[in-house]
Amino acid sequence: MRFVCLLLLLAVTNTGWAQTSSALTGNIKDQNSQPLYYVNIYIKDLDKGAYSDNKGAYSIPYIPAGDYEVIFSAVGYKTQSKQIHFSGREPVTLDVTLEEDVTELQNVEIIGRKESSYKNSRSFLGTKTEIPLEDLPQAVSYATKELIADQGVMRLGDIVKNFSGVNQNTFYDDIIIRGFRINGSQNTQLLNGMRTSTGFWKQPLVNYLERVEVLKGPASAISGNASPGGVINRVTKKPLDVQRNSVSVSTGSFKNMRVLGDFTGPLNDNKTLLYRLNVGYEDANSYRDLQFDKNIVIAPSISFIPSEKTQFNFDLIYNNSKSRLDRGQSAFKDDLYSTSNSLSLSAANDYLNEESYIMTLSMNHQFSSNISWSASYVRTGYFEDLMEHRSANDYAVDGDGNDIVDQVALRVFKRNRKRFIDNLSTYFTAKANTGPIKHNITWGYDYAQEEIPAGASQLEANGYLSADGTSVLQINNNSDAGKAAFLENKAAYMLDANGNPVPNVAHFDLSDPLNSQQMKDEAKYIYNRVRSYGPNLYYVHGVYVQDQLTWKKFKALIGLRYDNYTNVLNMDQADEDNVHQEALLPRFGLTYELTDHINLYGTYVEGYEPQAAANMDPMNGGPFDPLTSHMVEFGAKTNWFNHNLSATLAVYRIDQQNTLYPVPNLDLLQPIGEEVSRGIEVDLTGKILPNWSVNAGYAYNKAEITEDAEGNETNIQKPNTPHHQGNLWTRYNFTKGALKNLGVGVGSNFMTERNLQQNTSQQVPGYTVYDAAVYYKINNCTVQFNLNNFTDKTYWVGGYDYLRLYPGTPRNWLLTFTYNF
Repeated sequence: MRFVCLLLLLAVTNTGWAQTSSALTGNIKDQNSQPLYYVNIYIKDLDKGAYSDNKGAYSIPYIPAGDYEVIFSAVGYKTQSKQIHFSGREPVTLDVTLEEDVTELQNVEIIGRKESSYKNSRSFLGTKTEIPLEDLPQAVSYATKELIADQGVMRLGDIVKNFSGVNQNTFYDDIIIRGFRINGSQNTQLLNGMRTSTGFWKQPLVNYLERVEVLKGPASAISGNASPGGVINRVTKKPLDVQRNSVSVSTGSFKNMRVLGDFTGPLNDNKTLLYRLNVGYEDANSYRDLQFDKNIVIAPSISFIPSEKTQFNFDLIYNNSKSRLDRGQSAFKDDLYSTSNSLSLSAANDYLNEESYIMTLSMNHQFSSNISWSASYVRTGYFEDLMEHRSANDYAVDGDGNDIVDQVALRVFKRNRKRFIDNLSTYFTAKANTGPIKHNITWGYDYAQEEIPAGASQLEANGYLSADGTSVLQINNNSDAGKAAFLENKAAYMLDANGNPVPNVAHFDLSDPLNSQQMKDEAKYIYNRVRSYGPNLYYVHGVYVQDQLTWKKFKALIGLRYDNYTNVLNMDQADEDNVHQEALLPRFGLTYELTDHINLYGTYVEGYEPQAAANMDPMNGGPFDPLTSHMVEFGAKTNWFNHNLSATLAVYRIDQQNTLYPVPNLDLLQPIGEEVSRGIEVDLTGKILPNWSVNAGYAYNKAEITEDAEGNETNIQKPNTPHHQGNLWTRYNFTKGALKNLGVGVGSNFMTERNLQQNTSQQVPGYTVYDAAVYYKINNCTVQFNLNNFTDKTYWVGGYDYLRLYPGTPRNWLLTFTYNF
């Protein structure tokens, strides 16, 4: 009897379910009746949906009876909304035709990007105004927030592994692009297309970024002084006009703990006021001895759109960081594998406290359908408080003037400084026709300045104690003359029981690192050098004009920029000195639409970059002439699978003059005659199938110092620049069967051997590392597990010499829980 009742109960339950749910099916096409795949079909009130397949078909089962709003959306097409009644008994079939979205491109990025994939189709980076990347006659690599999240990375140095021809140089915000170095303290990195600074020593969290993009080659013709290899642009997340919120919590190797939040949506019913708030907290140790990071990031953004013609945006990024400065691993002399990759020269009472803010105000006003005006202002403040024990860039010296191969000479820095950067950009755009030729003309003015106010200074303790212990003497044993001078004057030095000179700061014993890393009594040091950082000021005035011309299948980009640079040394002092430099920078690019899927392009552009203010100091051998460069590049850009997969091929040559390198055995810099970088790059980004994403790249780069300071031919490969490098990351989501809602990701990066920055006779070997990830989604929750370098490969991302090596992270894991609502 109980068995019969159970069967009846099951029958009633199944009948009730069948009578209270329906299914929605259909096909989606474009205006040319071609099927559209990966269209998002979303039932708002039920928070459920599906994507169309490669034939444009879709199906959403188990829809309860009722009236619901169904939204059809796809990148590049106008969103459609349908009110549909479901009886709960009969399936509903609905075929939809989506129209291409031909809305005007933005002049200032006010509204956030709604694309949610590895692919980004447009950028402001190359022309000041939004342009399809396929029409830009220059190579661009990028990583969207989706790719960044899938890899579980939160530092720029980890993100650039996804870009062809780009690699990390050190642990710092310090990057090599096509063989040329840029870093966060040079103000050549960009935030939303505006020059700013990130502080250099520590890479901040990037949870507030929509994407990171690299414009390859000189960008001086549009953004002023910049590295010839390229420029990195950090694009912040902007508000959306739909409500989207997420919170994620991560934990992992090295006692890593991280909490992130992203909240966006409209603040009023008519959606003229939008907001976005990104927050982040990190408390993490490291695989490196004594290293840690405690970071707080708060990044609000407000967009005000009072009318279709006028838009305003406000962004603020505040970062507070407490850590230690990691100067890298030291090895026994000429023995790369002699010490652990975890070894750090820091002491337990070292510290690095940094605080920064970047505030951006931007607006756009459209006077008519053909003329608009845009303006942006960025203010950056950076504050540094540092105490560190670090290598003196040499080994300890014994009583015979020889190196002690397992002891590193140390020095101590105590530094406090502030930097303030201002950047104003304003420009007009106008559209016009001359016969069959369409013009999009931009002309504008830029002003940028950086000020280091009075009081920025550094105390340094180094060298060896005099015989009476009251002063400090130096030993330069890197030359026969320096060694002989020490031996002749040996009686002037305090000597230990073994007859070795006694250091002002105790040497670091590589054979006994634990004792060398203990707390140090800094009161015992003799601070024998005081260095002032300013007060200094530099400022740049720039005016430019560019025209984007369209004629049939040809698009040309022609530009000219004039920059006037002034560096004020020792500002407001008796020895104040002004260094003036100027540059006139042309640019020409041409794109030809070969087919609907392939664009060919070529470009010529000139660049310049004034030497950093610190390098202008006569103590370093300055002032120096600016870096000057020019580039020729040819390539092809393609789009496939309804513009969901894109690829770029680039072939280039870059020439640069006046790069500064250290003078051997002297604390001076000197300009190198000429450097040439030649290479080939391939990038592939997007979706192969609706549930299969990929990001891949390969670069060959022959970047050589072709002439030294005396004009001699050298043909030495540039430091930390591999001849070959490549990257792959791919994610596949299962949509059916027992593995439904499960995703897997795998990736790999390889790099060939590299010369080191200050010792080309020393190299770090090539390497290949492998990463993997697993994702599982349950309703609005996602669980993600990343396993990086799962073969536990020992490798180095870069370095200066065997005293300052920057080892890659060993095997590590990260577990992340994300809730979207």
